[in-house]
Amino acid sequence: MKLFDVYPLYDIEPVKGFGTYVYDASGNRYLDLYGGHAVISIGHAHPTYVEAISRQVSQLGFYSNSVKNRLQQELADRLGDLSGLNDYQLFLINSGAEANENALKLASFHNDRTAVLALHKGFHGRTSAAVRATDNLKIQAPINRGVEVTYADLDDLDAIRALLHTHKYTAFIAEAIQGIGGIHIADGEALLQVRQWCRETDTVFISDEIQCGYGRSGRFFAFQEIPDLEPDIVTVAKGMGNGFPIGGVLIHPRFKAWHGMLGTTFGGSHLACAAGIAVLQVMEKEKLIDKAGQLGTYLMDALKDNAGLVDVRGRGLMIGIELDSPVAALRKTLLFEKHIFTGSSSDPNVIRILPPLTIQKVQLNEFVQVFTELLSTTPAL
Repeated sequence: MKLFDVYPLYDIEPVKGFGTYVYDASGNRYLDLYGGHAVISIGHAHPTYVEAISRQVSQLGFYSNSVKNRLQQELADRLGDLSGLNDYQLFLINSGAEANENALKLASFHNDRTAVLALHKGFHGRTSAAVRATDNLKIQAPINRGVEVTYADLDDLDAIRALLHTHKYTAFIAEAIQGIGGIHIADGEALLQVRQWCRETDTVFISDEIQCGYGRSGRFFAFQEIPDLEPDIVTVAKGMGNGFPIGGVLIHPRFKAWHGMLGTTFGGSHLACAAGIAVLQVMEKEKLIDKAGQLGTYLMDALKDNAGLVDVRGRGLMIGIELDSPVAALRKTLLFEKHIFTGSSSDPNVIRILPPLTIQKVQLNEFVQVFTELLSTTPAL
């Protein structure tokens, strides 16, 4: 049987990883500044993580959500404490797309509406309603387009206000820092204003923290950089499990559950919860959130003086490097000649930097040196 050919693959196969590095079968070492789509939050093969998963799978890897699982509550308690959202409720699933799908479903249950308001350049997943809320027609099948979605720009508040006051939208969904769109930080005052209009119109405000959350921005959630912004729903995944599939929907206490409202087969499994608990333990013990903020500032400052650079932007270890020309050739040089993984963007001129939060200055300096040399010696890249 052939694999369904939907991924353009680099001719590299990592076979092991440790910390901020991965290794191929020939023993070549690669600096990982991408973390597999921002998934690797506490580094590859972190000892705490490996021990937790190994211990749990030797006892019980899975049973259904029809029985008690104390690990779910432990994960919820730790997540609430570290994020500061202890009064929210947690629904556990398997991925970011599933998190956004359930968030939109909750919104529709709440206000009995069906339309969604999203932002241009946003990315919210590849499942039914989530992919429709994603501003990329190429990945939307005709069946997805049955969901009514309007895309707006956050700098056009008059248009957003008019749309919300039609009272037709079940939810407004946005990333506090857009990831795939090119690392764009949302204007805080604008989001606060939209939040107020959502309250006035009973529109559910969803903060998509799947890529920008979980400590990556220097705050636990990126929206927390904006004082007094209180989402109705927060969606998480990626860094939540450090590579183990897990996602979550954090739900404001004003939303009430009823049995059968939401459901999942694999979400919140014993093994997934063990992975999620280990991630939070490491993040807290090693103070990775504060370090992400400090190291991100350090890296952006170190990169700013390069010729050919249009912008270096972001927050914490979620950084976009914009050049004055497409970056595809430069990224290939970084990967195949310098052995450094970086991320692409829907903007062809932007490189995304999304390393494990355990990265150190020595690795950042390694990248800065290589990047600076490449820009100065091969400006045509």
